[in-house]
Amino acid sequence: MKNIKLIFGLLFLLAVTINCTVDEGIDSDLSFLDSATSSNLDKIFDISNDNSGNVKITPIGTGVTSFKVVYGHGTGANASATVSPGSSTTYAYPEGNYTVSITASDVAGKQITTTYPLAVTYRAPENLNFTTTISLYTVKVSATALYAKSFLVYFGDVANEVGTPLAVGATTPVHTYAVGGAYNVKVVALSGGVAKTESVKSIIIFDPLAFPYTCELASQNYLAGGTFGGVNYSIVANPFPTGLNTSSKVAKFEKPVNAEEWAGTWKPLDIPIDLSTGTKIKMLVYATEVGKRVGLELQASTNGAPNTAIFVATTVANQWEELVFDTTTITAIPAGAKYKQFNINYNRPNRGLGEVIYLDNFRITN
Repeated sequence: MKNIKLIFGLLFLLAVTINCTVDEGIDSDLSFLDSATSSNLDKIFDISNDNSGNVKITPIGTGVTSFKVVYGHGTGANASATVSPGSSTTYAYPEGNYTVSITASDVAGKQITTTYPLAVTYRAPENLNFTTTISLYTVKVSATALYAKSFLVYFGDVANEVGTPLAVGATTPVHTYAVGGAYNVKVVALSGGVAKTESVKSIIIFDPLAFPYTCELASQNYLAGGTFGGVNYSIVANPFPTGLNTSSKVAKFEKPVNAEEWAGTWKPLDIPIDLSTGTKIKMLVYATEVGKRVGLELQASTNGAPNTAIFVATTVANQWEELVFDTTTITAIPAGAKYKQFNINYNRPNRGLGEVIYLDNFRITN
């Protein structure tokens, strides 16, 4: 009997001892919260620097069964998360200042809430580049930049312009200019916050290339097309502003030594040569020799006319003269033919001898 009483007494004493040990242990385990201040925010917050706004939040402490993290932003279920000890939660913040609340719970149901300040600042985009794709009066813009959330594009043709939004990896809708000219296109890379980066590029919008071809208008791309066979073609100041041609600019055609006999330059036209408005094509020519033939080739008909060539020889040297290319002398050219390209060559069928001639004021007449 005495043995039984002794056993029950020991069990009671053990139970009391365990109960006291658990209560005291839980109280002391939460003492970490008293020191969870700004000094350990770097352990709690891992803030991304790629302008995603992502902040990884890792509550710290011992003796805790769970944490409730209230982000200080958002609504409903998305405004908070429950996190197990040793785990993290990630939230995407807009740029700004926030107060994050973390509530720690222990096995006994005791809770302690601590708040932490959080500042999220986006970095300015870097390595901004943009490209323009131009076709006559229209342009499209695409852009890239590190850490950019989006872009704004300013085409530079109206006062108080509102930027056109441009998403990363996208291209703007086609923008149409009213007239040709030089325009400054500006692209602003947005970080998603206050920081931004911008770049400006000057572009030229050319008026449609067409006859008359005068070499004078800044809005005309007289160098459209190219050359073949080794010749050179450029727009220069008129070296001989006398006689029939006192204009300020002319085309310079060079046929270097050993350039191909068929060498020349080709010009694509935005508005075709329309022979229904005139059957003669005239141009001013300055050559240093008499009897050398200037060739005019008509190509790329829009109404089925065949490609053809007309040759007219120079008649004077070292002065401007007007050469007339009469399309009625070529029976293969039907009435009303239209051509979207013309070529110029010189002194066929001979290879280049170093000749230089000047050309200007191509036009259609009757």
